[in-house]
Amino acid sequence: MERAAYELVTLKGGAHSIRSVEHGETMHIGSGPGQEALELHIRQQRLAERAGEWQGSDPFVIWDIGLGPAGNAITAIEELGTIGTRVEIHSFEIDTAVLEFALRHSKELGYLDGWEGVIGQLLAEGVAFPRPNIQWRLHRGDFSRQTHAAPAPSVIFFDPYSPARNAEMWNLETFSSLWSAVSAPDAPPCTMTNYTRSTSVRVTMLLAGWFVGTGVPTGDKDVTTILSNRLHLLEKPLDQSWLSRVRSSTNASPLRGRNYERGPISPQDYARLKDRPQFA
Repeated sequence: MERAAYELVTLKGGAHSIRSVEHGETMHIGSGPGQEALELHIRQQRLAERAGEWQGSDPFVIWDIGLGPAGNAITAIEELGTIGTRVEIHSFEIDTAVLEFALRHSKELGYLDGWEGVIGQLLAEGVAFPRPNIQWRLHRGDFSRQTHAAPAPSVIFFDPYSPARNAEMWNLETFSSLWSAVSAPDAPPCTMTNYTRSTSVRVTMLLAGWFVGTGVPTGDKDVTTILSNRLHLLEKPLDQSWLSRVRSSTNASPLRGRNYERGPISPQDYARLKDRPQFA
């Protein structure tokens, strides 16, 4: 019998989540998909407030990188469904098998209950309209190897598998590609949230061009990471004390290529890091 790719697991608080058998990782392990989405992405990025204040003639754009079982996207839709602003959510996913698994277990997972029709339409047609003001698009394929046919975002949810299991999504090339999407002079202010606290990943983000700060705790993580294309949007930017610890870290080398390689930072990369504007 072929081994199942995913399985339901019960978290400490009683909520259900999904474990990838192939990657050996449980998604939203600390507090479940809906609660983690609220803590890490929705509230930290002040999503409803910023979308409600949006004055652009084009829609307010969210990039949902690593759609997975759609916990982040569904929570955002519930948060934004009563505002008047037009919203576009662009979800990127290499393999929708996990979402198809979640759809079959929507009752147990809870957060998908009632959204089965919308998810089915998204999977079948690549676009769905979960609320009158919200358009939700699915972009299939390997995000780290593609050009991204979506408008510049104001908000990014960054939620792929961990660097150890999915290094290509956390490397310098990917974060540089993301930076190019938000660094144009006419790009809107943008923030990106994710669950990592890795020194090497933060170094990679900084060298790609991003401003990087300390993010809120969620689940069993006491700290996460938030990025922006505007320094003033970060409440707790990484500072000189963090920079001084990088030099002595055994895991501070930026991630390059498609292999997860750990090691201390080189003198050349450290010199580049010190020259980043947020440490001026």
